[in-house]
This record gives sequence, structure tokens and C-alpha cells, in this order.
Amino acid sequence: MSVSAGVMRSAHGGRVLLAKTPAPTRPAGSLGAVVSRTELPDLVPGLPPGYRSRSVTAEDTADVHRLVAACERELFGRAQTDAGRIAADFARPGLVPELDTRLVTDRAGRVAARAWVHRRCEVDVHPDHRGRGLGSALLTWAETRARQTGSPRVVQTVPDGDTNAVALLRSRAYESMVTEWLLEFRMPARPAVPDPPAGITVRPFRPGDEHDAHQLVQDAFDEWQERRQSYQEWARHTVDRPAFAPAMSMVATSAGGRLVGVALSLALPETGEGYVEQVAVRHDQRGQGIARLLLRSTFRAFHQRGRRTCTLATHSETGALNLYLRVGMTVRHSSTVFRKDL
Repeated sequence: MSVSAGVMRSAHGGRVLLAKTPAPTRPAGSLGAVVSRTELPDLVPGLPPGYRSRSVTAEDTADVHRLVAACERELFGRAQTDAGRIAADFARPGLVPELDTRLVTDRAGRVAARAWVHRRCEVDVHPDHRGRGLGSALLTWAETRARQTGSPRVVQTVPDGDTNAVALLRSRAYESMVTEWLLEFRMPARPAVPDPPAGITVRPFRPGDEHDAHQLVQDAFDEWQERRQSYQEWARHTVDRPAFAPAMSMVATSAGGRLVGVALSLALPETGEGYVEQVAVRHDQRGQGIARLLLRSTFRAFHQRGRRTCTLATHSETGALNLYLRVGMTVRHSSTVFRKDL
């Protein structure tokens, strides 16, 4: 890949929560916009001849998913992101598609690249269209749009193997901020599950657990996540995803029936793998091996349903990497979160 951004996104396509940073100031009732369409530059300036740009619509979800999958296959040898995650990104609160997204097409109308920016940014350029300046043009657009919303910085995640994208960001004064890892657990045999701590029971997720799980996750992630998510926003990335797998999502309860830990999983049809979207344990219940128990129980549930690999993503601010390594997971690939102060 040349100096045209290939994949600038999370290691698995999942949500990456970063350390708390100031959110852009947006007027009340603005739905995320702080400038009118007439104040914006003309879509994406600087595109090479033969390319056009427009905002992304809900009808573009399948085309964007194919673009993202092509980028992932080029870089990782496999697609990793499901269409549900693409739809959830476009539905995030405060994102205004006509202002905060761009889709680039070639003369034949084929999707060549896309970008969106809202608190963080993603840029993807199809492998067949790299080396033509599309990534650079979209990066400039994203920075301009971030400034217009009042954001103090723009943040992007780039796989470490995408050396040209890394070089592009560094040439534009981006600095490394956080390391992210995608880990895998291979299951040629049925995984062993440790005995639960005294008073703790593990069972599959069931209807009615949703709001308690949301509260537990938000409380557990408060120490490092950028902001708390509303139930609706959280659910779009977890329990409302088409790929959500309740039978392979485990909850730990205390003797009184209170949730003290969760492992929420997706059965990704594109990969044939299991994916653990979130793992969380109550602060006052840590140090007993509950997270290990939840993960091993999740792995066994996936194995029983024919999946032979499970993955999950984490980053350096969670401090959880060693836990996953001790459980028996290995790093499949790593990414770096870059930021640029505006």
C-alpha cells in the first residue's frame, strides 16, 4: 500500500474505548452538528480525477461492509467485521451521516473508500484503489470536520502491519497513544473450565439480563473509558446486534442472584469464529478468578456449537492483556491508536 490510508480502525472492528478526553462542544439540539452544510468544504477536496464523494446513507451498509472486508482480507488474510457493527457505527448518537461521513466512488460507481469522524475516525481505502491519494484526501477531510465540531483532537486506530498507513499518520504529526491487541483462543479440544469461587454461579445470558449487564459494564469500565454509554448506544453494539449469541454469553451471579460479571459474545458469520465483545467484573468481586471462569465457560460454549477459535480485543489502558494470556490466549495482531491535537 502506498501513502494512501488502507485500514485505519480497530483491530477487530469492535468498539475501542480510550482514556477520558474532552468531548466536542455541540449546541443543544444540534444533533451533533455545529456548522451548517453551507459552511462545509465541498465534500472531499483533493480527490484525484475519476472519483466522486458523497455522504453515506443507510442503504450503503452492505457496500461499506464489503469494502471493510476487502481491506481486512488484504491485511489480515480474513474478514473480521460483521455488517451489524457497520450499521451500529452509523447509528451512534450524535453522528450526522450527511456531515460526518464520506463515501468515495469511482467512474463506474463502485465504492473505493469511506471515512467517518465522530469523537474518533475511521478511514478505509479498497486495495484496488490505493496509491492514488484517496486516503490522504479523506484524512484531510476528517481533520477539517473534527475541527469544525470543536474537537480538540482526532483519534484513529491503525494495525501495526499496515506500515504505509502508519507512515502517513506519522507524516501528519500523529502521535501514538494506546496499543490494542486482537487475541485468539484455539480450541482443538473441549476447553477445561475451572471451579467457580464459593457463592458464584455461571449461567448463559437470558432475557431480562440486559439492563443489569449494561450497568455492570459501565461501572466496570468507568476507570478508563472515554464516557459512559446510554443503554441504547451500548445495546446497538452488543445485545441488539444480529450476531449477538446469548447461549455463548456468560453471566456470573452471587448467592443472592446479583450479576457480578459478564462475558458478552458474538457469533460472527463472516469468520466462523466466536468473538467476546465485552468482559466485565464488578470492582468488589475481582481477584477471585471470575473473569477467567467466564471466559473459559464462553470458550466451551462456542466449542460445543462447532466453533474452534474465539477472539477478543483489548488495549493497554485496560491492563487486561496478562489476564488473557494466562487464560491461554495468544496475540493474533496488534494495532496502535494514534491521535493528533488540532
